[in-house]
Amino acid sequence: MAPEPTHEPDPERLKALEEKLAARRQAAEEPSADDKTFSQAAMGWRLVYDMVAGLGIGFGIGYGFDVMFGTKPWLMMIFTLFGLAAGIRVMLRSAQEMNKARSVAEAAGEKENSRG
Repeated sequence: MAPEPTHEPDPERLKALEEKLAARRQAAEEPSADDKTFSQAAMGWRLVYDMVAGLGIGFGIGYGFDVMFGTKPWLMMIFTLFGLAAGIRVMLRSAQEMNKARSVAEAAGEKENSRG
């Protein structure tokens, strides 16, 4: 005859389950090396998006003003150039931020290596 089931939990099984859960949580919390830094392609695409956004917004504003004031194509060309300048400025600022973040990450990595 089989032993009667009890309504109390088995402490050994609970302990094993808690250990498995703790190991999974720890593995999920540790970011991979890819998550810590931007990949080179992601950085490049971000810079392209910054440039295209500046051009698009400048073109849109210029075209809107041309339609309102009937000055086609002069304001569109002028605001497209302003958009180009703004896109370059944002792109350079983004590149500086990425370089700063990378240098901080590298410095932190060197500190970790010198301690270990």
